Amino acid sequence: MPAKMWNWLISSLAVGATIFLYDGNPLYPEPMRMFELMEKHGITIFGTSAAYIHYLMGIGAKPAEKYDLSKLREISQTASTLSPEGFEYVYREFKKDLYFNSISGGTDINGCFAGAIPILPVYSGELQGRALAMKVEAYDDDANPVEDVQAELVCEAPAPSMPVYFWGDDDHMTKYKAAYFDYFKYKGKNVWRHGDYIVIHSDTGGITFWGRSDAVLKPSGVRIGTAEIYNVVEQLPEVADSLVIGHKHSGDIRIVMFVLLNEGYELDDNLKAKIKRTIGEKTSPRHIPKLIFQAPPDGIP
Repeated sequence: MPAKMWNWLISSLAVGATIFLYDGNPLYPEPMRMFELMEKHGITIFGTSAAYIHYLMGIGAKPAEKYDLSKLREISQTASTLSPEGFEYVYREFKKDLYFNSISGGTDINGCFAGAIPILPVYSGELQGRALAMKVEAYDDDANPVEDVQAELVCEAPAPSMPVYFWGDDDHMTKYKAAYFDYFKYKGKNVWRHGDYIVIHSDTGGITFWGRSDAVLKPSGVRIGTAEIYNVVEQLPEVADSLVIGHKHSGDIRIVMFVLLNEGYELDDNLKAKIKRTIGEKTSPRHIPKLIFQAPPDGIP
């Protein structure tokens, strides 16, 4: 369990809440097992992942039609980027009058950079705003704060829960500085750079996360965030997990995909064509992988 989750659970106990933990595959013995437990135990706040929501959306699951979710008040989602369609699916098929709280941060800061602001509206595909005490901005390549375009997530001021050193580092804190502070050093900025691509929306104040900036692909010189591809593939019922990489080939970068399939499916030419077609329809032709391989049964690292 990540450290930040442990702290949140302890905080929940401190205010008198009862914690319900589920250990195991949330899809076993059937995909809507979590909702069966929510109904049975009267769960009020459900913590989940984008991958789980995308999977349910991909198979057309309709939890509200089968289970009584009247006590469910809030869903808190994290771990990876949830597509705008995922937001809409939750309100359409889970419950219309709940609070959907998408958050993003890091174990290394033991908290969030962006997340819930209960007095503001929820917009599809956006975290509601900066977290308390987090001076978050989006920097372009020249270390200028920008809005409405993909850019690097930075924090311009010390945060209450940020780490102050690495265990075993030297006296100059070389590893610590290299990990978080050196990226914009030569642009004259001493800021925490976390390694995520975000968009800060000027009209809503919300923040969209596009995945890791160190996982960006550049086929034909065009910058593509891997989350843009994962958001689409996770919605396919055949795919349990996936990984995309950039492969240097003939002077360019081509996208290569590895997929871990759900039980009962085979990566034949028809499924490869479906994956490519779906990615092309929901993103762009440049996002389509040139090659698709099936991952080994023991999963993707």
